[in-house]
Amino acid sequence: MSDSNRPGKPLILAIANQKGGVGKTTTAINLAAGLAELGARILVVDLDPQGNASTGLGIEAPDRLKTSYDLLLDRPDLDEVVLPTRTDNLFICPANADLASADIELAVNEKRSQLLREALRQQGMERFGFDYILIDCPPSLSLLTVNALIACDSVLVPLQSEFFALEGLSQLMLTIREVRGTANPALKIEGVLLTMYDKRNNLSQLVEGDARQNLGDLVFRTMIPRNVRVSEAPSYALPVLSYDPTSKGSEAYRALAREIAVRHGLVAQQEPAL
Repeated sequence: MSDSNRPGKPLILAIANQKGGVGKTTTAINLAAGLAELGARILVVDLDPQGNASTGLGIEAPDRLKTSYDLLLDRPDLDEVVLPTRTDNLFICPANADLASADIELAVNEKRSQLLREALRQQGMERFGFDYILIDCPPSLSLLTVNALIACDSVLVPLQSEFFALEGLSQLMLTIREVRGTANPALKIEGVLLTMYDKRNNLSQLVEGDARQNLGDLVFRTMIPRNVRVSEAPSYALPVLSYDPTSKGSEAYRALAREIAVRHGLVAQQEPAL
């Protein structure tokens, strides 16, 4: 089910925004689940020291014997770091607080910005048959995020539907431009995803209008609504698509997964995108 333009290779997608609380990890978990529902094999790389994606996909702290920290710095056996989740076709490379010190250790490594790229392209990764690798970045423009931007094919930017939302994008866009100009010239912006959208709220509508006016087709057609089921699902260590499959949040993340899957040839273009 891989992209026909990338035979045998997964598409690597970084989910990044240096601002916290924008739905980055929620999007990583639920987009992954939506793509898995479409039949793709997915790996989520938890690159956030908080480890929320790992918790949200049911990987308890004692089970994180090898983590993305080890993937970056120690090259463990992939079977030790790529763990199955309770969702079919969905795997995770978990994270824990060890990543908090990774920036310091990376700073003295000559290949400090290329380590994740090398890790995700190492021999043995292809045997898992992943169609997509989603990287959940930390809420900062740290060396971990730079590693993700250099490792990935494209970047998905969650944007909270609130005042000043667009102002926080400028530094991230500058960083993407710098990475594109140096270490990853093929880097693309997959799109900007409006999250926590409330169609009854004039502010949400204003943010949407502003985003579409300024960013045009970069903004996904799909928007993620403010939905209590989306907020509740992590406490049950499940994607919202499993926790409440018929909720508005589940419907939105399925639509996002289909929008991306159509773009990359995972499902046929004539299938409905919503």
